[in-house]
This record gives sequence, C-alpha cells and structure tokens, in this order.
Amino acid sequence: MAILEIEDLEVHYGMIKALKGISFQVEEGSIVALIGANGAGKTTTLHAITGLVPSSSGRIRLGGHDITKTPGYKTVEMGMAHVPEGRRVFSQLTVYENLKLGAYTRKNKQEVAASLEMVYGRFPRLKERRNQPAGTLSGGEQQMLAMGRSLMSHPRIIVMDEPSMGLSPIYVNEIFDIIAQIHREGTTVLLVEQNAKKALSIADQAYVLETGSIVLSGDAKELMDNEDVKRAYLSE
Repeated sequence: MAILEIEDLEVHYGMIKALKGISFQVEEGSIVALIGANGAGKTTTLHAITGLVPSSSGRIRLGGHDITKTPGYKTVEMGMAHVPEGRRVFSQLTVYENLKLGAYTRKNKQEVAASLEMVYGRFPRLKERRNQPAGTLSGGEQQMLAMGRSLMSHPRIIVMDEPSMGLSPIYVNEIFDIIAQIHREGTTVLLVEQNAKKALSIADQAYVLETGSIVLSGDAKELMDNEDVKRAYLSE
C-alpha cells in the first residue's frame, strides 16, 4: 500500500518550470531513492511534498489524504518528517533543545521522554553532547542530530535531502547504516541523494530525475545494473 502518492506534480519558479508533471509513489515500509544531477528537481520535489514550496498543479497524498495545499507543520502532525539539505540545526540551542523541538507536535510527555531515550540509544554521541550548542558539533554529528530531531515526531515516513552531503567517507557509511536501521525498525524513507551508488544500495525502488522529469524508474538493484545509470551516476 502506498503511503505517499505524487500525481502529475508541477512546480514553477517564476517562468521556470522546475517540475514537469512528475508522478511516483512510495510504498509503506520501503526506501525510495530519487537520484539525478544538480538542478534535476530533487530538492524541489521534497519541498513541494513537505509544503515548503507551492505546487502549480498535480496532487500529493499522504496516507490517502490530499496534502497538496497543506502547510508543512500540518504534514508533521500527519506523520511526515523532513531532514533538510544542509542539516539546518539550531546552532545556538543545545543538542537536547534541538531534539525537544522535533517533538513540538506531541503532547504526551512520557511518550516524548521515551522517544528521547530511543534517539539517545541510536545516537550515543548525541547523548554525550546533549548540553553542547549544536553549532559546536561536527558535520556528521549535526546530520545525526537532524535525523534524531526528525525521529522525535514519531513519523510514519521520513523525507531526507542529501544526508551525506559534505561528510567524510566514514560518516557517510555511518549515516547510511543508520538510515537502513531506521527503515528496519518500521519507518518509510524517501531519500534524495547525490551519492547514487550508496542510495541505490539501500533502496527498494528508485526514480531518476533529469531537468524536472522522471526519465527512469524501477527496482533499485536493477537500476544499479542499468548501463545509462552506470555511465551517468555511478562512474568513479
């Protein structure tokens, strides 16, 4: 069953058509990857889905509900979390304060406390640094904080935008291990990632975007063997 359905989605920036009627869906319990070059429309797709940019036409459904015109804070309440490109932690606030902000839609203090312990269990470094300002963390630790903050809303689906950007190879491997673990524990993942090889290695389904259109789609492992994909995105 699809938890997220995108149908003929178009987005304009002024006169520029950034998305040209794309359609895809994300099955509940899966990892779906969107890959493509810079400027292909990957981040715009995520911003439209999470309500950060308005769509010109088309439909977005979350759990069967039309969220096309729904503001971002409402989509969080409906079970979707967004890990933005560039991490976007609140650098002056502590790690603990950043995490608590992730749970702002939740009212049950005991459940929030349990989620906090779950995040600390998954990211021990965040527990060690819980009283540090988030701006003092390394890039990899800030990415963990952004992911932990998203988990605090207890989402059904997490939308992740370039989680490996700017990270050392060791942190890249660690971040992808964490994404796979989050998925194993029952959260659906929609992943935008320029490291196509890593993204396809953990994804179930994948879509290739070029200049605002989906040009290829299918099983992620099969796309890894596609000669066009290899040539464009997987060459060393």
